[in-house]
Amino acid sequence: MSHTAIKDRPTPARAARKGPLSARSLPRWAPIAFAVVSIALGCGISIAAGWESRVQWGLVSALLFVLVSYVVTSIVENKRQAKDRLATSVVWVCFILAVIPLFSLIWVTVSRGLKVLNAYFLSHSMAGVPGFEQGGGVYHAIIGTLEQVGLATLVSVPIGLLTAVYLVEYGKGALAKAVTFFVDVMTGIPSIVAGLFILSIMLIAHLQPSGLMGALALSILMIPVVVRSTEEMLKLVPNELREASLALGVPKWRTILKVVIPTALGGITTGVMLAIARIAGETAPIMLLVFGSQLINTNPFEGAQSSLPFYIWEQYRVGSEASYDRAWAAALVLIAFVMLLNLVARGIARWKAPKTGR
Repeated sequence: MSHTAIKDRPTPARAARKGPLSARSLPRWAPIAFAVVSIALGCGISIAAGWESRVQWGLVSALLFVLVSYVVTSIVENKRQAKDRLATSVVWVCFILAVIPLFSLIWVTVSRGLKVLNAYFLSHSMAGVPGFEQGGGVYHAIIGTLEQVGLATLVSVPIGLLTAVYLVEYGKGALAKAVTFFVDVMTGIPSIVAGLFILSIMLIAHLQPSGLMGALALSILMIPVVVRSTEEMLKLVPNELREASLALGVPKWRTILKVVIPTALGGITTGVMLAIARIAGETAPIMLLVFGSQLINTNPFEGAQSSLPFYIWEQYRVGSEASYDRAWAAALVLIAFVMLLNLVARGIARWKAPKTGR
């Protein structure tokens, strides 16, 4: 008998796969069927119980999906496959529960923000416009956000980068442990605490509110994020690169500057961009230290300024339909700004990624 004939002979396993249920194996479309049945049962049970909340309907349907998947798989296949199906179902349910609020938030922000988001809104301030009337824009808040976040970045990136280099390349003993501990503590510090710290300095030194004061508070929140992300990226650089450079007689500081940092530059840049996105939405320090303004102030070192988070809070506090629309439009601008930063971070990370071949 030829090898081809032996290869084409139907084996018991192949014959069993022709009929999935007869081979005690569920078809591939079984999860979809479980989902449809669970949603139908969940809606029916919720209506019968008199529940009006769609959240309750969804939770009941999700619970039924997990139970139906496990029970049916146990009956048709076996306990081992049922446990695997149970774990998969739980993962899918958790994924959907996380995605639905995200998409709902994006949908509401886009649908409500597009009402007034236009060139006029982006190029005008609220000077002379009552909060309860139509008109006005977000230009002054965009300028404030860019300047405050830019100053915070200029302060935080050198400090965070040098601190991470010390911890990875030089740090040993009690000092390194103390620095690591305080960095961990600063990572979870509330933004209002950072604002109060700078406010106390302002009161002692008799300083006036300005964009710089808000930037200093934002830098306190940004430094630990930069330190942690940079530290992890530097640890990923292979020690062989350091040893090869040192073996050629290159000093350690030059090895760090010319070999270690360029190798980890993509990851470092990504961490910095994510840290900027993290502080761009902070409101409490701006309320305490910058005070907000309806006018355009391009000088962050003198006078009150606005920012996108402060503008959103300020407009929503007015309580009119026009102010609500402006608040949602500003929220959409802020989301677009953060999304742009993430896209830039991904692009830089891909551009600076180590090339493995041509």
